[in-house]
Amino acid sequence: MVDTQVADDIRQVGLAPADAGHETLTKLISGIADDAQRLIHQQYQMLRAEVREDLRRTKSVVVYLGIGSVGVAVGFLFLLVSAPLFLNWALELPPWAGWAIIGAIGILVGGIALYVGNRMFARFNPLPDKTLNALEENLSWIANHRN
Repeated sequence: MVDTQVADDIRQVGLAPADAGHETLTKLISGIADDAQRLIHQQYQMLRAEVREDLRRTKSVVVYLGIGSVGVAVGFLFLLVSAPLFLNWALELPPWAGWAIIGAIGILVGGIALYVGNRMFARFNPLPDKTLNALEENLSWIANHRN
């Protein structure tokens, strides 16, 4: 009679001993899946925010570089035109010699600048590495633990 009373109490609560473990395991797996989905969503949002911030910074840099480049180009153009004339006057060279000297200097300086710029660009990586690496790790963890 005591055994029947305990079994009736379990039925009244609505949990059978075998069902209680199964229901908890289902909730646990569902919780893990929800957490994984939330983590991926948060990392996606973080990636978007990081890219947005990088674009905002790049935009402000480009504005200042553009204004500076125009100012330097105009000033350099005036100096470039006056330099051969000054060389011809100061060194009493033929008219073509001053232009040739300034042209050679321009080619040399431009070549050095192109070389340095190319090396700098080769080392530049515009991707948000930290967020992409974390997202890749989480996706691989989820794929490995799903099986």
